Amino acid sequence: MKNFICIMCPKGCHLTVDEENDYQVTGYSCNKGIKYGKAEATNPIRVVTSTVVVNNGEAHRCSVKTAHGIPKEAVRAAMQEIDQVRLQAPVKIGDVAIENLLDTGVDVVVTCNIQAS
Repeated sequence: MKNFICIMCPKGCHLTVDEENDYQVTGYSCNKGIKYGKAEATNPIRVVTSTVVVNNGEAHRCSVKTAHGIPKEAVRAAMQEIDQVRLQAPVKIGDVAIENLLDTGVDVVVTCNIQAS
């Protein structure tokens, strides 16, 4: 049995997932809890947010995030790769900072606009 606090809505239901009984979920208030509990027990993923250096811009850093969730166990390696990124201004929301992060098929995208200085 695994226990989680659901983050799919503000209620924060305390979920229990029975791995030996086809990942049956209890403690949920809505169907989102069932989906979240099963996913968290079988294949936990996280959207990673961070900042990267921007050269020759009005600001020195800009925010980035993974376009989708990546496997939870890959987060530390993802952060190490993101920390190496250096972008040239201008950058705009949606620009790809890293393509196919760690061969996950997920891009790291820019989430702010920075003009060149």
